Amino acid sequence: MRLFIAIRLNNEMRNALTEMQESMQKQGVTGNFTRSENMHLTLAFIGEYPDPDDVAEVMEQVDFEPFSIRLSDIGSFKGLWWAGISKSNELEALVRRLRHALAEAGIPFDRKKFSPHITLIRKPLCRNGKRLPELLDEIPEAAMTVDRISLMRSDRGKHGMVYTEMFSVAGERM
Repeated sequence: MRLFIAIRLNNEMRNALTEMQESMQKQGVTGNFTRSENMHLTLAFIGEYPDPDDVAEVMEQVDFEPFSIRLSDIGSFKGLWWAGISKSNELEALVRRLRHALAEAGIPFDRKKFSPHITLIRKPLCRNGKRLPELLDEIPEAAMTVDRISLMRSDRGKHGMVYTEMFSVAGERM
């Protein structure tokens, strides 16, 4: 089963990102837009792994206090446009601890450098010749408190990917 650990977005953040997507569509952008319910911030991509209970045990060992994240910028790489997250020492520390715990438990994960982003669209096409920065006047003011992390399963559905939360761990005030 295909797994990843993520922060699920609150309604404010999802709505802001959906408005960005709608603005792109009005300006003639086509492509594979991420459905609102699938928007998330990946902390660790595990990929194919047979035992989600092992991952859940690791997640339970990683303590964190709730913290805030905020949208910061937009960008692209290799056929993917994304919304970025402002630098957050708390977020980076959580990712380091989580990935260290996964490695200690022998659970494989994608070891690429953590680059906090939320995918907006894959394979974008601009019919009007504009580029991504020109399409969006400004990043919406959207923030949220991260008070839980989730183990997600990814399945290919009839209308694209379907992400299902299998387990979550809440952050606790210390």
